[in-house]
Amino acid sequence: MSAEENKALVRRFYEQFDEGNLDVAVKILDTNCVFHFPGGVNVIGPEGYKKYVATFRTAFTDLKHIIKDMIAEGNKMVARFEFPGTHNVEFMGIAPTGKQIMFPGIGIYHIDNGKFVEAWIEYDALGLLQQLGAVPPLGEDS
Repeated sequence: MSAEENKALVRRFYEQFDEGNLDVAVKILDTNCVFHFPGGVNVIGPEGYKKYVATFRTAFTDLKHIIKDMIAEGNKMVARFEFPGTHNVEFMGIAPTGKQIMFPGIGIYHIDNGKFVEAWIEYDALGLLQQLGAVPPLGEDS
């Protein structure tokens, strides 16, 4: 696939995720696709991915990707994005705050034959927890 085709594939994946169509989004994943998430969490396959992101999709019902940059070379595609949403449902034991949150992230996707075979996702988990009031901002006493 060309660099532009790989970018289009990632855009389509994000669009389906953002619309809550996870069953459609995961059709882009290879059966044995491995997602590497922060904290050393490795998620395997479409069902594992859906289970992992369900926590986010439930807690932040309007969560979506705002793509800031995309770079493609060979069979790798990198996307830098922002993730805004509203905290409407409990998240990791944190009661709903109704707060608008936004955290940045970067995804690196290894694509083969039109499918994701591996992905490395980094996002600002600490910043998210700070926005929800679960962790004090750096430099502030608790």
